[in-house]
Amino acid sequence: MYLLLLISIFIVSLGIERYLYFRSADSGRFFTQHFTTLMEQGNFNQAITWINNNSKGNLAHILLHAINKLDAGQTITAFLETQTNIAIAQFRKRLYYLNVVITIAPLLGLLGTISGMIKSFSIFNLNAEQPAAITGGVGEALIATAMGLCVAVTALLVHAYFIQRLDIIITDMEYCFSLLEEEQERRNTL
Repeated sequence: MYLLLLISIFIVSLGIERYLYFRSADSGRFFTQHFTTLMEQGNFNQAITWINNNSKGNLAHILLHAINKLDAGQTITAFLETQTNIAIAQFRKRLYYLNVVITIAPLLGLLGTISGMIKSFSIFNLNAEQPAAITGGVGEALIATAMGLCVAVTALLVHAYFIQRLDIIITDMEYCFSLLEEEQERRNTL
């Protein structure tokens, strides 16, 4: 039970840390939607102004550097791919631990169940006249199982939230970068 309590504290602290990181590193849906609208309308200079005025988050910084490379006549495809991989790795950082917790928490709960049942049956074997002691062990077993499942469910919810946000961020990055690569192709054909 103490180990499950420590894991619960770890999940909460990890969730808060990742939330703060996502909040600071994600440029946001509004940024992406406005940038893509400007690019689709062919307003490249307004898109640059938009990025300069709203340069919060990884996507904005990558776009800004890519546009500088584009203006210098450099190819941006390899740059965008590398920067995307680095940014995604930073977003995924520590999310693996939630997968581990999702797997291990129910197992720790089952371990508590088994130890509680062993305690119950050992009391039963020693003195059959103590029904309260037997039911206490069964109660301990059930509490351990419930706690393990609660920890796993909490970790699963936190993990699902961040994976969903990460999927949205990746989609936004890919869309913005494809529009920027189209701009590069347009310039190359001129």
